[in-house]
Amino acid sequence: MNIIVAGEKKSYEEGITVEKLIEAEKVETPQYVTVSVNEEFVQRADFSTRQLAEGDEVEFLYFMGGGR
Repeated sequence: MNIIVAGEKKSYEEGITVEKLIEAEKVETPQYVTVSVNEEFVQRADFSTRQLAEGDEVEFLYFMGGGR
C-alpha cells in the first residue's frame, strides 16, 4: 500500500500501525514525536493500534519550547 510520509510517497505493508511506521522511518527521539494522519492528531496511546490505510498522509511533528 502507498502512503505519504512527510510529503514523500512510500510503500508499506497493508495495515502498518503508527508505532511500526515510527520504527521503520527511524524517527529520532520517538518519545517526543507527535503524529498526524490526514491532518488529525493521533493520541500516543493509540500509536500501537492505529492502522494506516492506502493514501494516508502522515506527518511527524516536534513541538519546541523556547523564547526568552
